[in-house]
Amino acid sequence: MTEFGTPPFCSESYGSRRAQHYQPLPDGSLRCVPDRPEEQAYRSLQDVFMSVFLPQGYPARVSPDYLAYQIWDTVQAFASSITGTLATQAVLKGVGVGDETSTVTAATVTWILKDGAGTLRQMGRILFAWSKGNKLDCDAKQWRLFADVLNDVAIFMEILAPAFPACFTLIVCVSGFFKCIVGVAGGATRAALTMHQARRDNMADVSAKDGSQETLVNLAGLLCSLFLIPLVAGDLHLTYALYGLFTVLHLYANYRAVRAVCMETLNRARLRLVLHHFLRWGKVPGPALANPKEPLLLGCRQQLRLILGAPLHTVVSSTADFQKALEGKSSNYLLFFSQAAGTVSVVLHQQAGSVDVIKACSHALVQEALLYQDVAASAVERESLLALQRRLREEPYKKDWTTVPETQQLMDRIFPAFLTGLTSAGWITDRNLLGPEEWRVDWTMDGKKSL
Repeated sequence: MTEFGTPPFCSESYGSRRAQHYQPLPDGSLRCVPDRPEEQAYRSLQDVFMSVFLPQGYPARVSPDYLAYQIWDTVQAFASSITGTLATQAVLKGVGVGDETSTVTAATVTWILKDGAGTLRQMGRILFAWSKGNKLDCDAKQWRLFADVLNDVAIFMEILAPAFPACFTLIVCVSGFFKCIVGVAGGATRAALTMHQARRDNMADVSAKDGSQETLVNLAGLLCSLFLIPLVAGDLHLTYALYGLFTVLHLYANYRAVRAVCMETLNRARLRLVLHHFLRWGKVPGPALANPKEPLLLGCRQQLRLILGAPLHTVVSSTADFQKALEGKSSNYLLFFSQAAGTVSVVLHQQAGSVDVIKACSHALVQEALLYQDVAASAVERESLLALQRRLREEPYKKDWTTVPETQQLMDRIFPAFLTGLTSAGWITDRNLLGPEEWRVDWTMDGKKSL
């Protein structure tokens, strides 16, 4: 009921926030009444702040982990701003600013040599993007943490550089090279995380508001730096102490930020966690349970090297081997296992979709589990898994071909239930971050049997 004793005609909200309702008046007009008039001034200021620094329609138009991630991202950006200022002061001191014995010419030459190495650093950016560009989407959280750790290393080198005048230019150039890699990895993973957070085709808005937040944080860092710089000038011990303090804060905030991200798409680490849980308990855990257990260090828990989307010539050298791999084939992939080399290679069909890639990767992870995991307590296909594991361990390097068809049959039995569990638990299966290569083979062509 309203203050006039009549029910509201209709209510209105902005995004997920209920803001006001409309009340019919005796003269037939509508009166707009805030839900809580006493909080109207406060809410107006809050709404202005949110509209400036948060995506439109927050929180309904972003992922549930948006706020937690942005809070810790703000903390790490502030800490990074302070350590960056300390590094800038050290570099300027290293080139002779404030040193009465240093000539302008010497300082200029040093600075030119530092900038002259820019071409080499840019080449480093290109090489890093070429070699790791396709991996940054798949392991965005890991590469984001890697970039921030490398940035702290680069800043530490710049702070230490003045203590080694003979190697000053080399140290600063290497630091600049590291920062170029940080720029590629950090920028690319930020874009991947922004895509994850944007839920209603509002990636540009989320990215723009992230930039606004970063500007505000950098301004706060600048004001704090103006206070700190006079205190640390000429005091190396205090400089190192502040660097250590803010670096610890920076790394901790980055860890909490990436740990707060809860992705619903499957990469190899998350698929491994989900599949092992399914084999052990017969249930598929949701993203909220699997993401906190995802390793954040690059290269962790990879016991078999998985080549997803391998070219055919790397795994098959004869027509007989190819025809043997095709026998009874019903899936859109071929799996080749070499225990001696420690690799599982997957050849994908031209028509292989996202579900086929998930199944192929799951097949490879089952093969890995048979070699290195204890499957005695499995709730799914326990006897079959134990029998296959026994054969692999009793006669290593001799069952590569014979165990693959059997694990294929096993996957054909368990994958439908696993896929249903993935969908029910909230995982996205129509796209994935498993990172397959682009090689595809069409083995359904006419005449393949006459090869």
